[in-house]
Amino acid sequence: MIDLSRQKLSRWMRSQFGDRGFRLFVRLTGLAALAALLVGVGIPAMATSDLLASDPPAVRSFDADSILQQGKQAYQTGRLAEAAALWQQAAEAYQQSGDTFNQVRALNYLSVVARDLGEWENAQVAIERSLDLLHNQPQLDTRGTILLAQALNHRGSWELAMGQSEAALSTWQQAEAAYDRAGNEIGKLGSQINQAQALQALGQYRRSRAILTRMTQDLQSQPDSTLKADGLRSLGRALQTVGNLLEAKAVLEQSWAISGRLGITTDTGATLLNLGNIARELQQYDVALDYYREAAARGGTEMAIAQAELNEFSLSIATGAFERTFALVSPLQSRLSQLQPSRDAIYARVNFAASLMQLPENPNNNPRLLKLAAEQLATAVGDARQLRDSRAEASALTELGKLYIQTQQWQEGKAATEKALQIAQAIDADDAIARSASQLGYVLAKGGDRAAALAAYATSFESLQSLRGDTIAISSDVQFAFKDSIEPIYREYTSLLLQAGATQAELKQARDVIEALQLVELDNFFQEACLETRPVQIDTIDPHAAVLHPIILNDRLEVILSLPDGSLQHYSTSLPSDRVENILQQLSSAIYLGYSKDKHQPVAQQVYDWLIRPAKTELENQQVKTLVFVLDGFLRNLPMGVLYDGRQYLVEQYGIALSPGLQLFPEALEKSQLKTLAVGLTEARQGFTALPGVAVELEKIAEEVDAQVSINRQFTRERFQEQLDAKDFGIVHLATHGQFSSNPEETFLLTWEDKIKVHDFDRLFNSPERSDRPVELLVLSACQTAAGDRRAALGLAGFALRSGARSTLATLWSVSDRSTADLMATFYDRLVRSDAKLSKAESLRQAQIQLLKDPRYNHPFFWAPFVLVGNWL
Repeated sequence: MIDLSRQKLSRWMRSQFGDRGFRLFVRLTGLAALAALLVGVGIPAMATSDLLASDPPAVRSFDADSILQQGKQAYQTGRLAEAAALWQQAAEAYQQSGDTFNQVRALNYLSVVARDLGEWENAQVAIERSLDLLHNQPQLDTRGTILLAQALNHRGSWELAMGQSEAALSTWQQAEAAYDRAGNEIGKLGSQINQAQALQALGQYRRSRAILTRMTQDLQSQPDSTLKADGLRSLGRALQTVGNLLEAKAVLEQSWAISGRLGITTDTGATLLNLGNIARELQQYDVALDYYREAAARGGTEMAIAQAELNEFSLSIATGAFERTFALVSPLQSRLSQLQPSRDAIYARVNFAASLMQLPENPNNNPRLLKLAAEQLATAVGDARQLRDSRAEASALTELGKLYIQTQQWQEGKAATEKALQIAQAIDADDAIARSASQLGYVLAKGGDRAAALAAYATSFESLQSLRGDTIAISSDVQFAFKDSIEPIYREYTSLLLQAGATQAELKQARDVIEALQLVELDNFFQEACLETRPVQIDTIDPHAAVLHPIILNDRLEVILSLPDGSLQHYSTSLPSDRVENILQQLSSAIYLGYSKDKHQPVAQQVYDWLIRPAKTELENQQVKTLVFVLDGFLRNLPMGVLYDGRQYLVEQYGIALSPGLQLFPEALEKSQLKTLAVGLTEARQGFTALPGVAVELEKIAEEVDAQVSINRQFTRERFQEQLDAKDFGIVHLATHGQFSSNPEETFLLTWEDKIKVHDFDRLFNSPERSDRPVELLVLSACQTAAGDRRAALGLAGFALRSGARSTLATLWSVSDRSTADLMATFYDRLVRSDAKLSKAESLRQAQIQLLKDPRYNHPFFWAPFVLVGNWL
C-alpha cells in the first residue's frame, strides 16, 4: 500500500531524477487503434488513493468484465477519475478470482489513466505490478505476450516522463520484440514510433529520423489495409511532431485515402483535423478551412464536431474573417451546451472563451461576447472540480483570470490566477505553472510590486526552461500559439528586469532570458529542441570583442552591452515597438539599389544612435575591435555594417559577427583546415535566373585555397552528399540560389535537380559516414531572405546550426554575382594568405571595405548583405 504525501513524493522524485527529469512529461502520439498504448500525457490530478487495497470486496469475474468496460466508457468520455476508480476495482476483482491476465489488463489501463491524471507513483506501481505478474508466469501465450508488450510500453512512457530517455529507449525496444513474438504489427509500429521519440529526447535526431523513414518505406510496400491506414495515420502525426510538415501531410493524406477506399470511418475526423492544422502551419488558410469543415461534417460525435468548429472559429479570427467568426458563435455555444462534462469538453470551453477574448473591440458585441466567455469558463471550472481534474481546473482558472485582467478587474484576476498557480504547482504541471505565474507577475507589476512580480516571472521562466524541448507541444490541450503565449513571457520578464538602476545580477538575468528566447524561437522553427547551450565568457575567447543584445520591447528599445572586462551596461530609447519596426523597415528599403546615400544614411545614423553611440566611449576605452550582435526581431534582417555615425559606416570601424547567443566555439580557424568543397550553379534552373558570375567566383576561390569544385550538373544532392562523406572539408562554399524564411518548408538551397531544405542539412553534414570533425566555415553566397518575412533570418540561423559549422558566411539578399566574386576572392585572400593571421570577421571586413571603395560597388546594396554568423575568430 502506498502512503506517500504529494510533497514527500515530489522530494523523493527530485532526489532520484533531478528537477529536469521530475518536471518533464511525455508526449506520445495518440493512436486509437493501439487501445491507449500510445497516449498523450496531460498532468491533471486526482485524489490520492491506494491502487491495490488489501481487502477488496468479492466480485465475480463476470462483474469485473462489466466494470472494466464501464471504465473504458468513462475514460473515452473524459471522466478520468471515475475510470481510475473502476479499473482499480476491476483489478482487485480479477486478483480475487485468480484471473491473472485480466488483472494485468486492468492494471495496464490503470497505469494509463494514472499517468493522465499526473499520479506518477500510482502509474509506476501499476506498471511494475503488471510486469511482476507476467514474469511469474511459467510461459506466456500470444495474449500474455501482448499484455507484456503493453506493460513495457507504459513503463517506457513513465521512464521518458521522468527524464530517463535511455531507459525508455531500451524498454520500448523490448516492447517491440514482444510485439514481434506475438505477431502484432500495429504494436510493433507503435513501439518504433516511441523509440523515435526517445531518440529525439536524447538529441539523436538522425537515428530518430532513420526509424521514421524506415517505417514509411515499410508501410508503403504493404497493400491497402486497416493496419496500413492506422500505421500511416500514426506515422503522419509523428512526422508532424518533429516538424516534417510536408511529409506528414503526404502520409496523412494517404492514410485518409486508404480509409476512404476501405470504408474505414474510425479516426477520420481526427486525421482531417491534423491535416487542417498542418495546412494552417503552412499558412494555407483556405486549405485548412476546407479540412476543418470536412472534419466537422464527418466528425460523428458532438465532441469531434465541436473541435473542428473551434479550429475553424480560431482560424477565422486569425485571418480577420469576422463575419464568419460572428456567425459561428451561436452554433458553437449551442453545441458546447450539449456536451457532457469531460476533459475534452472543459478544454473546448476554454478554447472557445480564449478565442472570444481575442476578438477586436466592438461596443456592440464585446460586452455580450465577454459575458459568454465568462460563462464558458465558469462552467469549465465547475466541471473540472466535479471531475476532480486539477489540470483542467488550473487551465480554466488561468483563462478566467486573464478575462478579469482584460476587463481591468485586477483583484479578481489576481485571485483566480493565484488559485490556478497553486493547483499547477501542486501537480507539478510546468506548462500550467509557466502560464499562471507569468500572468500573476503581470498583475503584480501593474500593482507596483516589482519584487513580487520578478519572483513570479522567475517561477514562470524556470518552468519554461524545464520544458525546453517541449515548448512546441505544451499547449496540446488548449490552443496557444508561440507568439501569443510563450514569447510574451520572456519579453515581459526582460522588460521588468531592465528598469532604471538595474543591478549587474538583473542585467545578467535579462541577458540570459532573452538568449533563452532566441533558443526557444529556433526550437519553434525546427519543431524540436536542437541546441544544447554552452555559455562562455567572451573575454576568455577574444579580449577585444564586445557583445550587444538589442531587445525590442513594447514601449522601448533596450540594449545590453557585454564588455571584455566582464561588466554589463544597458541603455534604452523610449519608442513604441511599431515605430521602431517602421524605422527599421525604412532602412531595409533604403539600402537597395535605386536609393541614394541621402535616403539611407540618415536612417542608418538613427539606428546607430540607438545601438552604438551610447556605448562608443566605453568601446574605445576597452579597445574593442569586434562587435558581436545577438539581434532581435526585424533587426535580424538588417546588416549591422551599414549603420552610420555621420562619417563612417560601422563596418569601417569594427569587425562584425552575428550570434544566436553565447553558444560559441572558442577555437580559431586552423589554416591547415582550409581544404574546400566549392559547388554552385551558373545556369537558370527551376524558375531561378542564371548566375554567370558564379563560374568566376568558384575559379577565384580555387586560386586561393585547395578546392574541389563541382558546377551545374555535377551539383546534385547525391553527389554533394558523396563529396561531404569522402573528405574532411574545412570550408564548404555553396554559390547557388537560396532562400531564408521563418517557415522551414520555404527555407532551401537550389541544386541542379531539386532543393535542399533546412531539415535536410543535418543529414547531409552529419551522416554516419562523416567524421565527427565539424565544418569550420559554411559559405552561402547567393541567398536572400524571403520578401516581407519579418523573421526570415531564422532560416539563416537554421542553415548555420543544421550544418554544425563553426561559422557561416551568408548574404541577406541576392547580390550582383560579379561583385560577389570580387568580395569572395578578397575574403579568401585575407583569410589564407595574410601574414597577420586575420580572423574571419576581420577578413570579411577588409573584403567589404575594398568593395565599398570601388566606385562600381560602393552602394550598400553590393557590400552590406554579407553577414558572418557564429565564431568570428
